[in-house]
Amino acid sequence: MYNVHSIVGGAVFRKIFRLSLNSLHRVSGSNGTPTGRICKQAHSEAGQKKFVCYSLPHRSLVQVQGHDSGSFLQGLITNDIELLTEGMQTAMYAHMLNVQGRTLYDIIIYSLKGQREGEESLLIEVDSTMQDAVQRHLKIYKIRRKVTISPCLDLSLWAVLPQDREGAAGHDCPNLTAPEKVLVWEADPRAKAMGWRLVADKQVNPLELIEDCQQGETEGYQRHRYGIGLPEGVKDLPPGVALPLESNLVYMQGISFSKGCYIGQELTARTHHTGVVRKRLMPVRLSAPSAATAEGAELHTETGKPAGKHRTGLGDLGLSLVRLAHAKETLLLQQSEDTTLTVRASQPDWWPKDQKTK
Repeated sequence: MYNVHSIVGGAVFRKIFRLSLNSLHRVSGSNGTPTGRICKQAHSEAGQKKFVCYSLPHRSLVQVQGHDSGSFLQGLITNDIELLTEGMQTAMYAHMLNVQGRTLYDIIIYSLKGQREGEESLLIEVDSTMQDAVQRHLKIYKIRRKVTISPCLDLSLWAVLPQDREGAAGHDCPNLTAPEKVLVWEADPRAKAMGWRLVADKQVNPLELIEDCQQGETEGYQRHRYGIGLPEGVKDLPPGVALPLESNLVYMQGISFSKGCYIGQELTARTHHTGVVRKRLMPVRLSAPSAATAEGAELHTETGKPAGKHRTGLGDLGLSLVRLAHAKETLLLQQSEDTTLTVRASQPDWWPKDQKTK
């Protein structure tokens, strides 16, 4: 004789099993893998991280350490290094100029803490292709200074940006889970829209240090830069060619007009005090992706007037040195004998409001 509880229990079990099986078929394909709807949902959840970190292999780090580090750099850079050495800032943007007042290298300087009393230690971020040149430049002027200059080959540099780029300036700083593993963690001193800079040992994974963060491709970082019109490195700022004020050095808090003398100061100070800057490096959008041969090509108005030069870019985004008198016009770029691109410049939101082009 069958136990009634066993019979009822078996029936209930079979019903539950069938419902579970039907549910599985609805969310899975014939091979048991999740359907497109589930995949999209999983992808969406994965893409909802609040921040994105980007490796910056095109940038390198050089350390300047010693009792005279601050006074040594003070005569070589456009900004006031005392703001770092006296603790008023922890990160600083600047250019190194040649004697004619043209940009040689764009740099970011970080103050390193925890050094011996009276000894200053500064980390300089430079274009990777110029790392050796920067070290040679520094050593030329090192005479009798108590400083050591060395590359930091065991460190890696990262940029951290909000996933929502439109609201980048209003985002709170990401939380670090292990700050003791980080050598540098600072807001980018050039513009709020550039997020934060992180320096750590190459063995450290930044995803394990920053809450709610995912890793992105370096190209995404470059497109962001070009989209907002912020120059970085030798392609954007050709050594011995770019002028610091035309390159928006003032807008990026990269220069002091009250500090002492430095190499290249005379032309820069004179241009600033006359208040006349006729051309500026501006973000542009091209009608089609530009070939490398277009870099340095002349820009013209539709009536044929000279309007500046295209500097560089990525795809249909880029930077051009544009005459402000023609900044609101549609410009033309001759990419090849039979190809002409249209170029539209725009006014970056991070420029001072009263300094936008008229």
